[in-house]
Amino acid sequence: MTDVLARRLYTFGWYLALPFAAGYLLLRSLRQPQYRGHWRERFTGIGPPQPQAGAASRTFWLHAVSVGETRAAEPLIDALAARYPHARFVITHMTPTGREAAQPLLQRLAGRLTQRYLPYDLPGAVRRFLGEVRPSILVLLETEIWPNLQREAQRAGVPVLLVNARLSERSLTRALRWPSLMRPAAAALTAVAAQSGADQARWRQLYQGPIEVTGNLKFDSAPPSAQVEAGRGLRARLGGRTVWMFASTREGEERAIVDALTAALPPPLNAAPPVLLFVPRHPQRFDEVARQLEALGAPVVRRAGFSSMPVDSCVLLGDSMGEMATYYAMADAALIGGSLAPLGGQNLIEACACGCPVIFGPHMFNFAQSAADALACGAALQVRDAREAVQALLELRADSQRRRRMSEAAVAFAQAHRGATDRTVELIDRVLGGDGRK
Repeated sequence: MTDVLARRLYTFGWYLALPFAAGYLLLRSLRQPQYRGHWRERFTGIGPPQPQAGAASRTFWLHAVSVGETRAAEPLIDALAARYPHARFVITHMTPTGREAAQPLLQRLAGRLTQRYLPYDLPGAVRRFLGEVRPSILVLLETEIWPNLQREAQRAGVPVLLVNARLSERSLTRALRWPSLMRPAAAALTAVAAQSGADQARWRQLYQGPIEVTGNLKFDSAPPSAQVEAGRGLRARLGGRTVWMFASTREGEERAIVDALTAALPPPLNAAPPVLLFVPRHPQRFDEVARQLEALGAPVVRRAGFSSMPVDSCVLLGDSMGEMATYYAMADAALIGGSLAPLGGQNLIEACACGCPVIFGPHMFNFAQSAADALACGAALQVRDAREAVQALLELRADSQRRRRMSEAAVAFAQAHRGATDRTVELIDRVLGGDGRK
């Protein structure tokens, strides 16, 4: 199949999928009403009026799909805003939670930063977006490859960088199934900034342009001190009891964890039980998870009630967004969600930066390098399933010295890997010609 035919078939598939995309948004909006908004941005590429940049000013467009990518983009955008003091910024997302996660950035860069949804990958929608935003550069984060978007940006003379890039073996295998589509899309990239040498090697099989190893931007996101202090205060309210956190859990995992906890700590929870803190990954599942936690035989205290919870509270539900540092600061150890089921895991770096030892299951392929590094330095433990995870938590509860060593190793691990932001800014600066004054 020729490259042109592959791209035309891909575009035709997008047109066929538009009714299903609309149905998906409506279905998601039943749990998360924010999905009903901003459809024109998604389907047509038309958004709110853009602030006019001066003739000599640059416009940085950064695409951060959801919460994780948005958090990774924060230190990068802050650094670029300082280096390019007259530039303006546009950040795009695919999810309402990603859009919400950018609120601190919008406050810090008021008047310089706007946000929109990324248009679906249709040539006309992408061209309209590019015509409105007129970016000087497009910075994609982590795994984003959009054939029409990258082709239209290339035709418009917009450099396209993929930064904080990761590529698992599974994703590489999928991409290589469609070489006539994915190789030309990758070729439209100006450069790739990979998280690790392993990611660089995998990208070499797909992309022949410049690839640098710059590290993981997520190491440069320091936990907000106010949240850390809030977490410590909530922990003190619990009287210094052991707190186990189940972080960013995904569908199906809570049931397995509840079953494992019930076997190890039969309800009603026994004398001096650990505090069980669940923080689901997706807000639309908060109510569903609250119902599942009732099987533990203790009242479920939700986030709004943390400041007044009784000291003997046993089951907590972190049903809020943007407070992970608060929750990690409360915890003695955290099981990282998305790793018990074959979902690729979730980010463990923020937990380590808060000094929280981490446990994860067998499926961390989306965070393979950071997981391996955390294991190697003694900041993490890997288990096979939920029952082993609960057993590991029990062992850490009984061994305070081991828990302290893991906590210290976690902080050292998070600090040792910083610097990706500076290296990424240097790469962007080179692509733009090295003039940071504009």
